[in-house]
Parts: sequence; C-alpha cells; structure tokens
Amino acid sequence: MKADAALLRFGLDVAADGRPAPAGSCFPDGAAFRVEIPSVEGPQVLEEVVRCARDEGVTVNRVSQGSGAMLLRESELRAMAELGAEAGIEVSLFVGPREGFDVGAHARTPDGAAHFGQLRGSRGLRYAAEDIARAVDCGIRSFLIADIGLLKLVTDMQSVAELPSDLVWKVSVMMAPSNPISLQLLQSLGATTANIPSDVTVAQLRELRAVTVLPLDLYVESPDSLGGVVRGNELGDLVAAGAPLYAKFGLRNSRALYPAGHHLLDEACAIAREKVHRAATALEWLARLHPELAQSEPGATGLGVPRPPEVMLMEEMAARATNR
Repeated sequence: MKADAALLRFGLDVAADGRPAPAGSCFPDGAAFRVEIPSVEGPQVLEEVVRCARDEGVTVNRVSQGSGAMLLRESELRAMAELGAEAGIEVSLFVGPREGFDVGAHARTPDGAAHFGQLRGSRGLRYAAEDIARAVDCGIRSFLIADIGLLKLVTDMQSVAELPSDLVWKVSVMMAPSNPISLQLLQSLGATTANIPSDVTVAQLRELRAVTVLPLDLYVESPDSLGGVVRGNELGDLVAAGAPLYAKFGLRNSRALYPAGHHLLDEACAIAREKVHRAATALEWLARLHPELAQSEPGATGLGVPRPPEVMLMEEMAARATNR
C-alpha cells in the first residue's frame, strides 16, 4: 500500500505492535519518569503542593499553571520562583493572552474550541513574548506553549540572546500531537517536552516514543474537560512504554479553575491536595508492579527549576569577581 510505504520513510511500521524505544530513552539523570502537578495557580497553591508532597512522602518534580503568567503580579511570580528553587521543582507557566481569553467569540464556541490556546494576530504574539520576558525577569524558566507561531518566535529570540538559552518550552495539551510525525515536527520547532493526549493507548504511546527521545507529558488522571481518564494503576506500564515521561495528575470531577484568582483559592488548594494524594496512590501501584522504574530527584538535570533574580545577581557578581 502507498500509505505504508510513505510511513516507512518516516520510520513508522504500522504493521508492528510498537517498536523498541530509541537509545537514551530516559532523563539525563537516568530516571524513567517525573511527577507533575498541573493547575498550580499561584504561590499559595504551590505552597500547598510542597506541604502535601512532604506529608505524603511524594517527590513532585514539576508544577504547571494554566491561567497564564499574565494574571500574576511580579511579586507573585518572584514568590513562585523562590518556592520552586527552594524545593527543586520546575515551575511552568502558561503564556498570556490566548485566543480563548480574547474579545473574539470563535475560540469559545464548540467548533472553535481547538483554537482556545492560540494567539490572535501580531499583537497577540507581542503580548505573549513580553509575558515570557516579564516572567523570566522574575526567575521563571519554563513555559507552556500552545501556538506553533509562538514556539517559532521564542526559539528565534533565544538564538539572538533576547531570551536565556536554558528555558523549557512545554507543548501544552491544547496542541497535543496525536501521531509520531506531528511530534517530530514540534521537536524540530524547538519543543523541550510535549504533552500528548490523555487517552493514548500503551501501543500508541510506544509509537510516539519510537521516533524521539523528547520527554513526553501524559495525564495519568485528567480533568473532565480532557476526558476524565483515571489510570493511576497503569502508571508503571505507561512509564515503561513512554520513558522519559512526565506523569501528570489532574483531577476528575473537580471544578474548572481557569482563569483562577483569589476567589477560587480555597478550591484550588483543595484540588491540589487531592492531586498529590492521587500521585501518591499511583506511585504505590508503580512500586508494586514496576519497582525497577526510577523517578528523578528534586532539582534533577533538565528541569526548568526557577532562578530567582537575587540568585542570578549573586552569580553575576561572582563571575565578575572571578574575571578580575
């Protein structure tokens, strides 16, 4: 068949039930997986995640936020950077004025919902790039990207030193690649890590892993808006097929939070607590069925752990003193 021949040119054998993972299918520290808690919408919620992780005996490697850096004050951005740096946790913030928040109604219609995270016009791109620059100034080093044009723009800004080279570009679930070629395309555009659909099968996960060593992000439990899958018992199988894998723990049957704020703070904290609890339960399943799979420690290589401004200033002063 012509389709089979075409896919084989991309290294994809549809007749095969998955393929061996490429060499080096682990994080730089040799670990197979990391734990991510999404929808951590501000400093107070991050404090709650850190406290609950300590109480549950869980290592959280990354938190992500969905309302956007633009809705946090600079003092809040700095507070999140300080908390993340102290705990060795990557803090990944969504980028600003997505189309779903804009004045146009298209992205909030049933047929247009797929455009919710995209940016409208040059003004949208300008605000998004400045949103990233503002958060970087406050110490944040990881951002969720849901627009191909923005991904191209920010990697170009890095190439001319307008943005630091150590930033993490996390492809949002709003732009989740559902097939291997789409995943390869996002990697070629500069993605650092990519969220894939939460309902992916183990066989489909193997197909995605077979074409890249790019870390994959997967909702082990997803909110109702993303299908409401609950598969913590499968964590070991998912990691074995998809390593290096960020295991994300959303929460089914919980309130939607975006855009979040102080009016939803109590609920956001309660939801975060239960996500950490879900992660702890899933990790017990992994330890029972796949004890050979290792998790990264806090601050592991490759994490976009924040660099608070005062830390960067001290490093700059030390470098200057060394060069004298």
